[in-house]
Order: sequence, then C-alpha cells, then structure tokens
Amino acid sequence: MPEYEFVDVYVPRGVSRKEAARLLTDHAEYGHWELDRLSLHRDGSRRVRLRRRIIRQVRATW
Repeated sequence: MPEYEFVDVYVPRGVSRKEAARLLTDHAEYGHWELDRLSLHRDGSRRVRLRRRIIRQVRATW
C-alpha cells in the first residue's frame, strides 16, 4: 500500500479562484503534490490538503 505525506494550505477569502488555482498548480508542477481534500468555509476561505507519494528505496543486497 502506498505511503503519502500531506501538507495543509490555507487560502484566505480575499484570494480569487484564479489565483488559488495558480497557487495549487505551482505546488502540483514543482513539488509533485496532488489534491487530496478541499474545504470551502462560510467566510470564503479555503483549506486545501495536498498529498504526494513517498517513494522508499529498497536497499540492494549483494
């Protein structure tokens, strides 16, 4: 079963949808993050949880 690491990103209510999309796209392209969960709050702020897979290297035995 794959292992993931998570990061929470808070996007305040004054940030437009376009700017938030650009922010998340940058995280996805350069940090290899993918969207796990998005919460839209009543005040217009967003809490985004991103995840990326942890790749463990298996030590070779000779």
